[in-house]
Formats: sequence, structure tokens, C-alpha cells
Amino acid sequence: MPVPQVAIVGRPNVGKSSLFNWLARRRLAIVDNYEGVTRDRMTTLIEADERFFELVDTGGVGVVDADNLTADVTQQIEFAINTADVILLVVDIQTGIMPLDTEVVERLRGVERPVILVANKTDQDHQEIHAEEFRSLGRGMLIPVSTLQNRGRDDLMQAIVDRLPADDETIAPESAMKITIVGRRNVGKSTFVNSLAESERMIVSEVAGTTRDSVDVNFEVDGQTFTAIDTPGLRKRKSVRTDLEWYSTHRAQRSVRRADVVLMFFDATQKTSKVDKQLVGYVMEHHKPVIFVVNKWDLYSGQVPTEKWVKYLRHQFTTLSYAPIAFITGQSGKNVKTLLNHAAMLHKQAKTRVSTGELNRVVRAAMDVHPPPMYQNRRPKIFYATQVSTEPPTIVLMCTDPNAFGHDYQRYILGWFRDHLPFGEVPIKLYFQKRTRADDEAPTGRSKSR
Repeated sequence: MPVPQVAIVGRPNVGKSSLFNWLARRRLAIVDNYEGVTRDRMTTLIEADERFFELVDTGGVGVVDADNLTADVTQQIEFAINTADVILLVVDIQTGIMPLDTEVVERLRGVERPVILVANKTDQDHQEIHAEEFRSLGRGMLIPVSTLQNRGRDDLMQAIVDRLPADDETIAPESAMKITIVGRRNVGKSTFVNSLAESERMIVSEVAGTTRDSVDVNFEVDGQTFTAIDTPGLRKRKSVRTDLEWYSTHRAQRSVRRADVVLMFFDATQKTSKVDKQLVGYVMEHHKPVIFVVNKWDLYSGQVPTEKWVKYLRHQFTTLSYAPIAFITGQSGKNVKTLLNHAAMLHKQAKTRVSTGELNRVVRAAMDVHPPPMYQNRRPKIFYATQVSTEPPTIVLMCTDPNAFGHDYQRYILGWFRDHLPFGEVPIKLYFQKRTRADDEAPTGRSKSR
């Protein structure tokens, strides 16, 4: 049985995203006084009383979108309502009943799933009397809450659990591989997500910056579960002018940190930019496996050889020479399945652990082929190596003196590892540690990671 869904609906500025964050106990959705911040459906998994459900945030009913996406936002709200098992109808007691509240109720008139009327902003006990007027809307059990004062959460959670579909075997879904999709604006990230989910799961538009929150989409391919994390398209930092864009930038960065594998999108019709380099730099900083994805390849297929783009990207991002490069058409889904299989392969590489014996055989072979250069009239030695962690693979080389191994030799060792260990296409963190009597201590010497 699918995990039950609980949808949050209501007019703009009643505190839907605040409620979403409050129930999730994490700051996931952007909270801002600007109308229309939430456009796409946001989803997070919540556990309560040994039951699991997906909480879904939606845009405000009746908002007039500044980018002419009102119809798209409305479509997303309708989809959330139609697929929900429980609906949270959020109202604001401080403004009282507004015409748009009545419009929301009208949209729910034919819905047979349970509805809970959440009277938000009931900050004090004496204000609960003001919540009573919303009973005239005629939908659902009334529960006064305050996300600001942390009032009523337990009552609301219990009401949700009581109304979930009866299923004693509802369990947490298997851990999915998280793929974060990043890139500049209008490179086709949301279209790609739609192709993955085989539905209009995201709003796709030519309006730059449509996706403001990072949005998770779960899907399966050949029995393997994935979570695609679509992120806002970024632009030059000097162009980030509003609080909303600042939030979007940080959501994208956090989504990179959450990722198992990052898909770095490029538009086949455009050259790389400073924004691309900033994004790649952030991915490298967090040692994430990455695939360069050249999207919209149908526009150049048969005209420009793939080798030309490969050579171009290798020249632009010399420190990521190990990163795979894929050519896809997100709109039609061409080569998408191959891309996902390759992403799964990278995830497996990042989680691989090799034995100390195998690792030391590889190190000895590397030193036999190319011994380290002399340092202060002495040949430095590597005594042994051990892998201390995965994701990324982290290797410690115990040696005579970390300073004796320059950047060139570190790069040589990294390249040798990629050629002879199952880490060929993922970042490796490499530490050179001076051998002491406390060999088992955590590495603190010079390091190299790429």
C-alpha cells in the first residue's frame, strides 16, 4: 500500500508553509510574506504513533501569480487534493473568514476524504473562541493551533493519525537513492523531473526561476527506488536581490548536501557560465559524485559530435576529469534510463569499501611504478594505507612526512586509485598522515580530495 498522503490547502498567507515546517520539525518550505511563494507541491515523510505519512504543502488557492503561472499552481493544488488521504484546511483566525476561504471550501465540496479544519494563529487560549466562527464553513473537525507559539501540535497529529487509512502494515518506504538536479535557470531540470516521474509532477515553464523550493519526487526504475530533488535555477550572486532568491539559493545548496549523486545540467545550446562553475565548486566542496548532463541534445544531434562537448567540458572543469558526461533529451526521455543506471553505479562506487590488504597492494604498485620524489635529500616512504570511511571513500596514507608529498604526487596517487580501485568516477578524500605511536588516531595531516 502506498504511504498515505496528507495535503495542506488554504488561501494565501494563512501559514500553510509554516504549518508544514512545524509538523515536520524541520525548515523545509520557504516561509515568506510574499504571496505565491509555494508553487510546486512539497512533500516530506513524517512518522507518528508508528504510522508513516507524506505531508504535502501546496500553493495558495486563488493567488494571482506574478509570472502568469496561476493555472499551473491551481493544477498542482488540485492534484494534491485528488491524491490526498487526509486534507488539512488551514484558516487564519486573526483575519476571520475571507471570501477565498469560502472558495477553498467550494473546491473541497465533492471530496470525500477526511478534512481537518486547522485554525492557525491561535496564539493564546482566549483566542480559541474566535476560531469557532469557522465551523460555519461546514468542513471537518476544528483544531486551533499556533505554529508561532507551538500550540496544538499533539492534538493535530493525533487527529491526522486517527484519519489515516486503516493499514496495520504501513511501514516506512525503503531508503531511496537521492539524486539532486542542479543547474542554471532554464536548462530543463523540471522537464527532466517530469520525464522521470512520468507525470506533470512539477510546473514546467519558460519563465525563469519557476522552481523556488527544492522539491522531492519519488519514482522507481526497474525495481530500484529513487528520489529526484529538483532545485531552483541559480544565477550570478550579484543578481540575487530578494529574500526569496536568497532562500532559493540556500535550498539548492542544502539539496546538494543531501544528495547521493548530483546531476549537473548544462544546456546544449549555451556555453558554460560563472554560475555553472560556482555550482560545480559547491558540489566538489561537499565531495558529491556528479554526472555532467548535457540536456536538449536533440537540438544538436547529428550536427555536433559529442566528443566536441566532452572536450569542451573537460577543458572548463579540469579538476573533474573523472566525472561522467551524459547527453540526454529530458523532454522526450531519451537516454534518461541510461543516465539513472550510471547514477546508481556512482552511488555504489561511493559506498564501496576495499580491504586494507587490497589497498596496500595498490599503493605498493603505485610506488614501484613512480616512487615519490626526493625530499630534503631523502626518499619519503608510505608505510601503509587504510580506508576509514565511505561516501566519499576516505583513505589515509601513513607516511614519514606529509609535507614530503607535493600536489603533483598526490594527484598521481589519486589517479592511480581511480584506475585500480572501484572508485573510478567519484571523489576520493586522501590524507597523508605522519606515522606515530598512536597510528589509530583520526587523520589530521595534509589531505587531498578530488
